[in-house]
Amino acid sequence: MMTPAARDALQGWLDTSRALKGHAENTIEAYGRDVTEFLTFMSLHLGGEAGLAALGRITVTDMRAWMSQMRSGDVGPRSLARKLSAVKSFIRWLAEREGFDPTAVLSMRAPKFTRKLPRPLSADHARDVIETVGQQSDAPWISARDMAVITLLYGCGLRISEALSLTGESLPLGDMLRIRGKGGKERLVPVIAAARAAVAQYAQLCPYPLDAQEALFRGARGGPLSPRIVQKVVQQTRMQLGLPASATPHAMRHSFATHLLNAGGDLRTIQELLGHASLSTTQAYTAVDTARLLEVYRAAHPKA
Repeated sequence: MMTPAARDALQGWLDTSRALKGHAENTIEAYGRDVTEFLTFMSLHLGGEAGLAALGRITVTDMRAWMSQMRSGDVGPRSLARKLSAVKSFIRWLAEREGFDPTAVLSMRAPKFTRKLPRPLSADHARDVIETVGQQSDAPWISARDMAVITLLYGCGLRISEALSLTGESLPLGDMLRIRGKGGKERLVPVIAAARAAVAQYAQLCPYPLDAQEALFRGARGGPLSPRIVQKVVQQTRMQLGLPASATPHAMRHSFATHLLNAGGDLRTIQELLGHASLSTTQAYTAVDTARLLEVYRAAHPKA
């Protein structure tokens, strides 16, 4: 169990991460779960409450025990790396406040894992998804809404959270859209004619007033549209079209980037359009194209 002081420290760190680093709320919640899980383990492992003094005495052996416990619980390398990152960030912050040496925690290396490459759709499949998404509801305004959201993901490369965070103030869409992405960073994204038309059609049919400070995309009862609803609609669509499970809303954003790259777009520009903090993230799309090229080569080349 955590002591009240440790619980307060955890909340203080989460508040700091939210305010200073601009992390999204779902990221903050994941951090909280990861560190709470870590503190719970340490209280059991150390045979007492996980107080601030005990956290300052954590050893490399203690950390290895925690990581071993995580692995035995079927936590994959990617998830463990994320958990370790959260724990390190919390302990680093706490050490600065409490004045202890965090080396034992910070020296732990994250497990290596193979980064999954994005799985974009072909241009034809992307168009099929947008058209078929609009056939999943009997309500014309909901069909228009779903098509507008997916068109923004594919036509502008938005994250689903970015599309759903738009407000009525964005109407009518112009040639450029100001997006607040991860970490609170803003970027300007060009808006293609198809996206402007799709959003305008939805706005015309939506039965709810789209006030400037209210969510642009609404659920059936008028509240903000849930990402889960969009995911469910795309799931129904991909099953109807016979597409793989990798055909998700986020795959539309991947497709946007890959198709731009195939058309001759440079990585720096695509990085800015996607809002990637690091060029290495955008470079994954180069790996996608290379992997596809090798697949075609191996399929077509005579075997020795």
